[in-house]
Amino acid sequence: MTDQAFTMADLMNLLVTAVGLPASERTEDTSLTLTDIGLDSLAFLQLQTVLQERYGVAIDEMDEAEDYPLGRLVDLVNGARAGVSQEVAPR
Repeated sequence: MTDQAFTMADLMNLLVTAVGLPASERTEDTSLTLTDIGLDSLAFLQLQTVLQERYGVAIDEMDEAEDYPLGRLVDLVNGARAGVSQEVAPR
């Protein structure tokens, strides 16, 4: 694993390649949610799996999990990679 931070661009790459986000829907707006960019709870489940497999990041299931702000998902990956436990809550 590298020491480079996980970025919004990295998250967008995952969403396009592994979850099915159309490339035209990529964004750098960290306040948007999966729902805002047209993804649903199934996409969130796919993202959970990818983040767990690639980065060892576990996102607890909770109601309306697809409403996590994208920036918080980036923070969660970076926190997990740094060994910091974080809670992620919907906006």
